[in-house]
Amino acid sequence: MFWLKLVRDFIKILREGQTPHQVAGGFALGSILGFSPMFTLQGLVVWLILLVLDVNISAALVAVTLCGLCTLFLDPLFHLLGYALLVQVGALQSFWTTMYNAPLAPLTRFYNTVVMGSLVFSLVLFYPVYRGMKSFVIAYRTHVGARMEKWKIYQAINRSTLLQWYRKIRDLKG
Repeated sequence: MFWLKLVRDFIKILREGQTPHQVAGGFALGSILGFSPMFTLQGLVVWLILLVLDVNISAALVAVTLCGLCTLFLDPLFHLLGYALLVQVGALQSFWTTMYNAPLAPLTRFYNTVVMGSLVFSLVLFYPVYRGMKSFVIAYRTHVGARMEKWKIYQAINRSTLLQWYRKIRDLKG
């Protein structure tokens, strides 16, 4: 039920509510969390940024879910990217050694090839995801949302007694 509420809230936010900038910011930060492991120091930092900035948390949770599902297929790519950065780039070897001996840096688990690759991948995709989501929200609000409300199936579902009954019960709660 939580996930249905999350999707419903996300669709509601696409229609109205926060600005496209806030929705896109939440989605882009959530994509970093979704692609890279959350239980690391960088995951904690991204969560703190999410909470401090005025971005949409529902969009971030949707992005975490979608990108988390994508990582099942992208882990081999993350391993190759992380391996290339950690092992094959000789100029970075002394930097990685210094990082490993630093007090807090090992908490990021940067020495794991999949963690390193996924972090770099998500940071490279951050801006394109932000711009794409911002454009999507703007397009949805100007074109798609109005068209969907004109569909007969949408109107039929919206007027159904089951949905009206659900809304009455939902409104009783709060």
